[in-house]
Amino acid sequence: MKPRMEYWKAAPGGYRAMMALEAYLHDTGLDQGLLHMVKLRASQINGCAYCIDMHWKDARAAGEGEQRLYGLDAWREAPYYSDRERAALAWTEALTNITEGHVPDSVYDAVRDQFTDRELADLAWVVAAINAWNRVAIAFRSEAGSYRPRTHA
Repeated sequence: MKPRMEYWKAAPGGYRAMMALEAYLHDTGLDQGLLHMVKLRASQINGCAYCIDMHWKDARAAGEGEQRLYGLDAWREAPYYSDRERAALAWTEALTNITEGHVPDSVYDAVRDQFTDRELADLAWVVAAINAWNRVAIAFRSEAGSYRPRTHA
C-alpha cells in the first residue's frame, strides 16, 4: 500500500503534542521493556503493521527475547511472562478493546495489585497513546518495514 500523506507535516502541532506525550511516557520510570510489549500488543490487536514493525524492532534492540515476542499474542497460555506483565497486558487489551465490555473489575483489580496509582495512570496513558498512533498510522497507511530502532544502552 502506498502511504496517503505525511501527516506530521500536514498537522505539525498534533504531531508535536503526541511526541511530547511520548517524551513524558519515556520518563515515567516504567520499565521500557514492559512498555515495548504493551505497545506491541496493542498494535497487534489493532492490526497496525507499521507499529508492529517498530515496536518489535525496539523490543529486540532493548534486549527482549524472541520467544516472548513470538508468544505475545498468546501471553495467557505462555509461562514466561511475570504477574506484573500479565496484568499490564490484560489492561492493554481491555483499554484497546474498550467496546467489548469496557474495563472489567477483575482486570482493574489485577493491574491495581501490580502497579502504584501513578504507574497505573501512566500505563493508561501509554495504552491511549499507542492506540492513537495506531489509528493515525493505519489511516494514513504508514509503510511498514523501513523503521530502524535507536541504539539502546
